[in-house]
Amino acid sequence: MLSYRHGYHAGNYADVLKHTMLLQVLKLMHKKHKPMAYIDSHAGAGGYALTDEFSKKTGEYLDGVDKLWGKDDLPEPLQQCVDDVKHFNQGEEELAFYPGSPAFVDMNMREKDRMVLHELHGTDFASLDEQFANDRHIRVVKGDGLKGLIAAVPPLERRGVALIDPSYEIKTDYQDVANAIIKAHKRFATGVYMLWYPVVDRAQTEAMLKILADSGIKNQLRIEQSITPDSDAFGMTAAGLWIINPPWQLDIAAKETLDYLERCLGQSGGKTVVKLEVPE
Repeated sequence: MLSYRHGYHAGNYADVLKHTMLLQVLKLMHKKHKPMAYIDSHAGAGGYALTDEFSKKTGEYLDGVDKLWGKDDLPEPLQQCVDDVKHFNQGEEELAFYPGSPAFVDMNMREKDRMVLHELHGTDFASLDEQFANDRHIRVVKGDGLKGLIAAVPPLERRGVALIDPSYEIKTDYQDVANAIIKAHKRFATGVYMLWYPVVDRAQTEAMLKILADSGIKNQLRIEQSITPDSDAFGMTAAGLWIINPPWQLDIAAKETLDYLERCLGQSGGKTVVKLEVPE
């Protein structure tokens, strides 16, 4: 259950889309000066070395952030993501590290904001806890992230963004994730919920998303990028975000991002299919 390590996938195309949209959500939320909370259900290690055994084994970042690293025509949403990655690399020209979601948020937090980070994997928790040990605005919790999500809402600030990014190691994760979000929404209906999902088995993914679509919750947005046709073969063919209460104009930033990523990935000869829709 705890074998998953995000280091194998850090900086891949799915990370680029996820973190670009996360940064846009934060930017739009920050248009209001009131404080907010960020809740991460599966926070990971906080940062990843692209030169370690995990990244070297898969090389997934080469078809993700690496393709954007030297570009000078990035749209604003992708430019912000790449700029933050460069900041995480301390301005070095060579791409050597990739920040996790908590690190991206930390780079864009205001003094009045707060983070609650959940991580169950012992090694990743230790790394995360060490990274943020001296920040009183950040709480790192070792425990079940879905239970932690429900316990963390509603936040005292009454404004917040929750990122739900599980490993989906077992089949019941799909249903458990959807049900947890619905429970959290009942407690905190105005929060922004960002569910990241992979497409490994299309039917399984669609069944999870249908639970959310049929929940009666209003204002939901789907953003998805596919790099290969759906297949029964092993591996992820697409990834996306299902967002409840997306901030106003997030769909515009998403379309701009997806349009560019489609062209960028297409240069390698692969076909990219993008999807941006508002479920009925």
